Amino acid sequence: MRYDADHKQRSRERVIAEAAKAIRSEGPQAISVAGVMGAAGLTHGAFYAHFDSRDALLLAGIERMFEEGRARILSEVTKGFPAKTALTNYIGFYLSRSHRDSRTSGCPLPFLAAEAPRLNAEMRERYAQGVQNLTGALADLLREMAWPNPDTTAASVLAEMVGAVSLARAEPDPERSYAILTASRASLKARLGLEELL
Repeated sequence: MRYDADHKQRSRERVIAEAAKAIRSEGPQAISVAGVMGAAGLTHGAFYAHFDSRDALLLAGIERMFEEGRARILSEVTKGFPAKTALTNYIGFYLSRSHRDSRTSGCPLPFLAAEAPRLNAEMRERYAQGVQNLTGALADLLREMAWPNPDTTAASVLAEMVGAVSLARAEPDPERSYAILTASRASLKARLGLEELL
């Protein structure tokens, strides 16, 4: 049976979406082509109609993760709000139980930070670009707030949030895990003058 170009593109999009989920839940080194293709409802044999290699699939999945992360900061969490409220909303989302507990969605940085040194050069470059883009989105909000040194502050804020989520996910005790998120929220709230909003 022959399929039109739209069908092939839709199939490719399903594969990339499943790759992004698998990278988050299993890590980039552990995902299998067969598993991703099966989750997308396609056969292993159909893989090469969409990608030249497993590395090409991983790269597409990583790119999708960052697209989703950037969309989150520019979408329902922040869209239409004044900068201070938008930043408050994003920090609240990022340092929440639901973000900590998600294994198939959310910011790619905590999922990939430990794996990045083992990725190939092209994937590491995409990771670095994703960090720059997310930092830039936070810096834009800080700039709208007339915050001094918004780029430096944004990099520091992102690093603290990524570290807090990573540590909270690693902590087996639920109360101590949530305390990590709570402490980071309080620290950022005080630092950024968001006391009345967070």
